[in-house]
Amino acid sequence: MNYTLRQLQIFYEISKNESITQTAEELHLSQPAVSIQLKNFQQQFEFPLTETIGRKLYITDFGKEIAQAAERILLESENIDQRVKAYKGQLFGKLKISTVSTGKYIIPYYLSAFLRENPGVELELDVTNKARVIESVENNQTDFALMSVLPAKLQLEHIELLKNDLFLVGSTKSVLDKNLYSNLILKKIPLIYREQGSGTRYTMEKYLDKNSIDIKPRLELTSNEAVKQAVIADLGLSIMPYIGIKNEIKLGLLKIIPVKGLPITTSWYFAHHKSKNLSPVARALKAYLTQHKAEIERTYFSA
Repeated sequence: MNYTLRQLQIFYEISKNESITQTAEELHLSQPAVSIQLKNFQQQFEFPLTETIGRKLYITDFGKEIAQAAERILLESENIDQRVKAYKGQLFGKLKISTVSTGKYIIPYYLSAFLRENPGVELELDVTNKARVIESVENNQTDFALMSVLPAKLQLEHIELLKNDLFLVGSTKSVLDKNLYSNLILKKIPLIYREQGSGTRYTMEKYLDKNSIDIKPRLELTSNEAVKQAVIADLGLSIMPYIGIKNEIKLGLLKIIPVKGLPITTSWYFAHHKSKNLSPVARALKAYLTQHKAEIERTYFSA
């Protein structure tokens, strides 16, 4: 056999995407180029790696085994490159980080200095909801995850970065004033929710359930920004992380409504699966955050 690392990479990506078109787009290649590489790679095996049913490409059982081997070979190849560069005093490689959507307000501050100090490190940041973040950890699609709720079903190692306070907020046009309200006020106001699978929604519903407050959402939106704009427009109120609304509060667009039992306080966690074989770059970032997290919090997040 005489296959190349490039062929292994292309076939591995095809196995993940089950699509030549998507693989070509991700690798910035033409579809014919990907098809030719797949054909040349396939010719080195007596068993088929793929099959096409209708217009859909599928990976055979044998192909899945080859894809798993390809992943291990590519990872070891990357580790070799990184070790060579490490001997030169350089840190090179790719970091894959998945964060819940509200995490976009804090993750850049925890990464910026590390990336400046290590220009050879490439970052792939996926901003999504809690359900997708958990899925990416479970399926070994990411090095680290940033979340405010640690899933009990996964065995994780984590670094606690920052406290996460969630307040009831409304538009400055809201008739509710600065008096301290009972949490029963939540039954009487139009409440805006994040979508199912959101960490903010999970925390919010857990609080409502704990306090036996049975209400239905007036409006359900799929991003923190959408909720924020709906609240500013006075379509309703919402329980939101302070980290995502502090600028709007300073600008006088939103206000905190004081309610007994609020804020809800959780934490931001930077986590990885306990079984994850961290690359040299990932290990370096974990060590950096462990050492500098308090300094970063003081610099960017002190009240």
